[in-house]
Amino acid sequence: MPDPATFDAVAFRRDLHAHPEVGADTPRTARAVAEVLGAAGLDIARSVGGHGVVASVGAGPLETAVMLRADMDALPITGTTGQPHASTIPSRHHGCGHDGHTAMLVAAGLTLAADPPDRRVHLVFQPDEETGAGAPAMIADGLLDRFPAADAYGLHNAPDMPLGHLGTTPGPFFAFEDNVEIVVTGRGGHAARPHLLADPLVGAAAMVGALQTVVSRAVPPDRFAVFSLTGFETDGARNVVPSRVVLTGDFRGYDDATAALIAGRIREIAAHGAATHRLTAEVSIARSFEPLVNDAASVAAMADAGRAAGLYVDDASPRLGVSEDFAWILARIPGAMAMLGQAGEGRHALPLHNPGYEFNDALIPDGVALWQRLARRPHASQP
Repeated sequence: MPDPATFDAVAFRRDLHAHPEVGADTPRTARAVAEVLGAAGLDIARSVGGHGVVASVGAGPLETAVMLRADMDALPITGTTGQPHASTIPSRHHGCGHDGHTAMLVAAGLTLAADPPDRRVHLVFQPDEETGAGAPAMIADGLLDRFPAADAYGLHNAPDMPLGHLGTTPGPFFAFEDNVEIVVTGRGGHAARPHLLADPLVGAAAMVGALQTVVSRAVPPDRFAVFSLTGFETDGARNVVPSRVVLTGDFRGYDDATAALIAGRIREIAAHGAATHRLTAEVSIARSFEPLVNDAASVAAMADAGRAAGLYVDDASPRLGVSEDFAWILARIPGAMAMLGQAGEGRHALPLHNPGYEFNDALIPDGVALWQRLARRPHASQP
């Protein structure tokens, strides 16, 4: 059985960092997690919703179990940390710290195996968080039916928070994300004869400007919203006016009313802009992330566990505009998500998703201590 006192969580994390896996394709990471925790005697379920792993430990009724979740996937970008343990795979980099999230939960699992808690604990290792598809896939494969839990908790590192700080808040904490595609179609042709054409590039460019007013002129100032256009692609060439332009982007907020308001304005601007330039516009809007809503009692439990672990706790932390697919789990059972500070110097202080960013190994003891406290916290029905 692996000894939690001698398990090198830093080496484990750096091995994952050197071998990042993207999206749902995380077989090596899943195998590493299952082998270490399986050797420690935890009950291991593999291939949950793809390469998801669930490791269970402890006693107690199934209906009072607690779920602790870590994400495993990396980003499809090339890292620039220059460290000896940097990614060995081109265009793959752990630029969001999921390697550290996984290492912390594995180390916590080993400690729980050595001294099993009185409560059943399910450690969930999830692939494909970055696309928003990982949690839904595990749920569809029976995660919450096969491993029922009374409450669930998640952690994410925060480069903009000091080391040793924990931030969370009750209610909406992370935003929804809705993806937008606007296909603008006209009549292309020779660049020397634009008067004979219906130029979708000019019309789409006008739409880009108008769409910048959606949040500033339509969303009330007491609501959070952000809308970003991130793509502008044409089928034109140097001397060819395009026939088709595709605009892509996303918008975020915390509630369905805001989502409906933004979607409505996007459709209006696209329709009117297209008509002005003798074009057509087809708008597609699809949700990739639900808003993450923290349960108040679970926030209090996490705050208590954080203070017991020696962390500075802000349990009224500001809401965040990013998204997290742990929201799919919290929509079904009570729980909470928190940010754990890792700010240091250099690569540890860079923003998430930056190619030079790296998880701060000094954060691992904080995460392990917090997970342990949550795992050993009795359910409200237990004495």
